[in-house]
Amino acid sequence: MQNFTFQIPTKLIFGRGEENNVGQYVNQYATKILLHYGGGSIKRSGLYDRVVASLNEAGVQFVELGGVVPNPRVGLVRQGVALCRAEGVQLVLAVGGGSVIDSAKAIAAGVLYDGDVWELHAGGKPTGKALPVATVLTIPAAGSESSKVTVISNDDTLRKIGYHDECLRPVFSILNPELFFTLPRNQIANGVADMMCHIFERYFTQEQHTDVTDEMCEGVLRAIMRNAPLVYADPSNYDAWAEIGFAGALAHNDLLGRGRTECWACHGMEHELSAIYDVPHGAGLAVVTPAWMQYIWRENPAMFAQFACNVMGATPRRDTEAVIAEGILRLQEFFKALGLPLTLQELGVPTDRLEEMAKKTTGAWFGEEKGRGGFKKLVWQDVLAIYEMAR
Repeated sequence: MQNFTFQIPTKLIFGRGEENNVGQYVNQYATKILLHYGGGSIKRSGLYDRVVASLNEAGVQFVELGGVVPNPRVGLVRQGVALCRAEGVQLVLAVGGGSVIDSAKAIAAGVLYDGDVWELHAGGKPTGKALPVATVLTIPAAGSESSKVTVISNDDTLRKIGYHDECLRPVFSILNPELFFTLPRNQIANGVADMMCHIFERYFTQEQHTDVTDEMCEGVLRAIMRNAPLVYADPSNYDAWAEIGFAGALAHNDLLGRGRTECWACHGMEHELSAIYDVPHGAGLAVVTPAWMQYIWRENPAMFAQFACNVMGATPRRDTEAVIAEGILRLQEFFKALGLPLTLQELGVPTDRLEEMAKKTTGAWFGEEKGRGGFKKLVWQDVLAIYEMAR
């Protein structure tokens, strides 16, 4: 196990009706904020009115900016940065799912950055400066409610890039499972795939003697897989949503990756799919991840056999390759049962730009091949082979 430092400043406020108290929580950090959200769903559900009422009751002034879309765009982030600077905003409150929270984080970082906000994502060097961010979560999936990461897209360059900085972790996040009851089944499925893949990126490692984090990863994965069919069948199942919502936060707050080298190859490959074709992130991961497993397992068969038996319930036997194949197949069957795509064709992605995406994933497209992934450094030919396996 590697040396590590671990600290999570985000306060998770969990349970029924907690969004009605958002004003008093915000008031501990700011008196004027940006209220940031997506489309009209929070207004149709009445959540917007409840949040505004709470802010008004607490005496918190706010300006608002809606319009966040899946795979959030840098153009709206720039608008948010300008608005916050003009209005003297002190905190950004995101009411929505991962896309809204990522957009809010990018705005918060951009306000205090002397330059264009996209430079932070393109350069990747953390500044340690951002406005505080808080969230009211409406879609458990991305884990952005407790992570240090923001991912946004640039329509001009067709890139989707993440930016990591500890100061981006929300100061608090409200997680009320009742807010998930109206989610359509495709968003449930995409969210489940996203949080599972956040764990996969941490779980699959070459590091030895990481029993504690291994078993935490396996336990959270099993809990997700046990409860996902319950919320898929009955989206008003509070108890199952509580498990899924808490799991989504744990999947991406860095706890499950401590003491080990993480991978993140699959997220890199999926970001290129989303950047060009604007596919749902979770659906893209459901296609790419099993293909990556099929390509890479020989680098550490014991790790993949452990996954197959401990997470997917494969039958232990002498034939390790058969055990691993069973585990990957069971994962694909689980994704399929949730209505997720298993191939690029099902995802609606053509195959004429696979080499371009492979080269962008590793940097070769820009003349700086760096490789991708902590489990094994993949060069662009490896990534292309994985895309081909996913066709």
